[in-house]
Amino acid sequence: MEERKQSVRIQTSLLNAAEKKCLVWLAKRMPRCINSDTLTVIGVLGAVLIFLGYLLSNYNIYWLWLSCFGLVVNWYGDSLDGTLARVRNCQRPRYGYYLDHNIDCINEALMFVGAGLSGLMNLSVALSIYAAYLALTVYVSINAHLKSEFKLTYGKMGPTEFRLIIFVVNILFMYIPFLHEYSYTFNFFDTPVTFGCLDYVGLGILVILLVMYLVSFIKDARYFAKLEPLKKPGEEKKE
Repeated sequence: MEERKQSVRIQTSLLNAAEKKCLVWLAKRMPRCINSDTLTVIGVLGAVLIFLGYLLSNYNIYWLWLSCFGLVVNWYGDSLDGTLARVRNCQRPRYGYYLDHNIDCINEALMFVGAGLSGLMNLSVALSIYAAYLALTVYVSINAHLKSEFKLTYGKMGPTEFRLIIFVVNILFMYIPFLHEYSYTFNFFDTPVTFGCLDYVGLGILVILLVMYLVSFIKDARYFAKLEPLKKPGEEKKE
């Protein structure tokens, strides 16, 4: 089998430099019994904790602390598995690429569905954000093959920055009663829909993700169109 060319990782987020130093420091001190697969499992467990925290917040808003803890656990496992492989020089490019993208989809599904079942966010809004995230994931995966670029950052924001924002939002919703008590019901095509404060935040995130996707898609579509311009009538190769 032909060796797949390694894509260049594009990571220019605000916390990238500090995070990279921290991850390398942790990886160098990781017990030998822990490997990248172990950390991947830890990352998934973190996503499960996020899901449970949101679900249990229906009974007590302070269960959001479990989601906050899950965000830390998810960051630890998801961010450190690749770093550990690179530090130990035991990368598995095809396996890692395959596993990472599939696990990311599972992790994000747990997070967004959990938020949608929490009573703090409408499930339709949560799933719309997830759909936009998947669109960006497809875009990144395609460019990893066509341009050998693996883009992890948009507008100086990467996965870690988004986790930090969610962490802060969780805390605000726990300690500012208005944020989790507010609700507004309206009719959407004769169907009553109830929105809370988190839904407006979610809609803002959805718009940002869609704009990032569309701008990136149009930019690269033009780039590829220049590489392979449409042939004029009569210029097509005859079979």
